[in-house]
Amino acid sequence: MKQRNIIIFIFIIGMILLFSCNRKIISSPRTITKTKSNVTQKKPYLILISLDGFRWDYVEKYNPPNLSSFIKNGVKSKSLIPSFPTKTFPNHYTIATGLYPDKHGIIGNIFYDYKKYTLFNKRNPKMAEDGSFYGGSPIWVEANKVDILTASYFFVGTEANIQGIRPTYYYKFDNSVKNEERVNQTINWLNLEEKSRPHLITLYFGDMDEVGHDYGTYDDEKLKTALFELDKNLGDLFKGVSETNLPVNIIIVSDHGMGNQSTNKIIPIDSIENDDLFMTIENGTIVNIHPKKEIEIDSVLQYLKQKENNFKAYRTENTPGFEYIPTNKNWGAIQLIPDYGYHFWNQRRKDALIEEGVKTFGVHGYDSKYKEMHGIFYANGPAFKDGYEIRSIKNIHIYPLMCKILGLKIPESIDGDINEIKSVLKEDN
Repeated sequence: MKQRNIIIFIFIIGMILLFSCNRKIISSPRTITKTKSNVTQKKPYLILISLDGFRWDYVEKYNPPNLSSFIKNGVKSKSLIPSFPTKTFPNHYTIATGLYPDKHGIIGNIFYDYKKYTLFNKRNPKMAEDGSFYGGSPIWVEANKVDILTASYFFVGTEANIQGIRPTYYYKFDNSVKNEERVNQTINWLNLEEKSRPHLITLYFGDMDEVGHDYGTYDDEKLKTALFELDKNLGDLFKGVSETNLPVNIIIVSDHGMGNQSTNKIIPIDSIENDDLFMTIENGTIVNIHPKKEIEIDSVLQYLKQKENNFKAYRTENTPGFEYIPTNKNWGAIQLIPDYGYHFWNQRRKDALIEEGVKTFGVHGYDSKYKEMHGIFYANGPAFKDGYEIRSIKNIHIYPLMCKILGLKIPESIDGDINEIKSVLKEDN
């Protein structure tokens, strides 16, 4: 009996070890950098944190203690202006590259790619990890090129092999990973021996996006509860970073804000689709229309104009919301844009929401002229001024700011401009 108990005990311990090892940190075998040179070991440290769906006014409205203190002793902008469409994948990758979506290629959470003749969908892990979809040169790639070690606990693009490079340390996205685990790993990275310690770390937290989508922005109780839990995690991170005594700079951003959507203002995309004339790629607040090869664009546009009801159809180059004239073929020739407060979904999804009694929920993706779509930019650390505020800025300018802090050459081909944001830095930076 005693021997049997010992065997059972050994089996249980083995299973615990097995499951605890399932989520492994990946040290990229294709990454250029393995250990830092003496020069790169002297570089500053930078942590880029994304708080998905964190609207520009949440801190002022709810006063979370740790974020409020972080901002008071650092810098902030009145808001962070996302790129159109104000969606998750396009804007995270814009922050990472300093390029508008039209140039970096991640134009939506879902889009058709003409070079690969396939539909990109962010929910497909194989596609999210396929570096051939991702243009530009994200900050971790630029850092690795000059022997700066990098790490990521989830950030759009960090799982992908871009230019043959991934972060030195990274994880494949898993939304079930608790915030505490992400924070603890970040502190562990900073406590590595100097030659193995990353100088650039990217982090992602999705809490505010999830609660915003589920309840909209009118439910103060739900929003405040989620915000204060996240704020505690961030407080633990700030404390852990401080205890390392390293010169760490922290930039906190969000990809977009959040607006409210009434269920009765959902436009069923089913009533518009016509497979004989065009392919439809629906992203909620923008629909990409790809006419079939033998079909004239004008005939498709005329067909869609006749169906306009709380939305409008535009040739892509004339579509409002873009900060530039879009030229990327993957947009398609025509865009459908709903009126503000309306949203495209299929009839089945609309019916399910009505059956569940859902009257209001949160959405984003609209033209950034609507302030509800704006996100946040906060920063703190030895490179930044204390108690300094700047006007609302575009998210394309975050990339050259990161380059400046890390001592990287700012690529001339980007859309971002260091002159638009450098006032947040101390004069000696």
